[in-house]
Amino acid sequence: MERFSALVLDFLRDSRGATALEYGFIAFFISIAAIATIRQIGPLLDTKYASILPGLQ
Repeated sequence: MERFSALVLDFLRDSRGATALEYGFIAFFISIAAIATIRQIGPLLDTKYASILPGLQ
């Protein structure tokens, strides 16, 4: 029983999982920001390329 208690305490003190979770949240929020930016810029780029295309043909 003493060994089990020691294992539980070691598990609760371990912070490696918390660090991985933090990096996961950071990646999630960066991807949300990137998607929002691309959705805003996409139509503007489409209009710009549509105006350039006749000059290339």
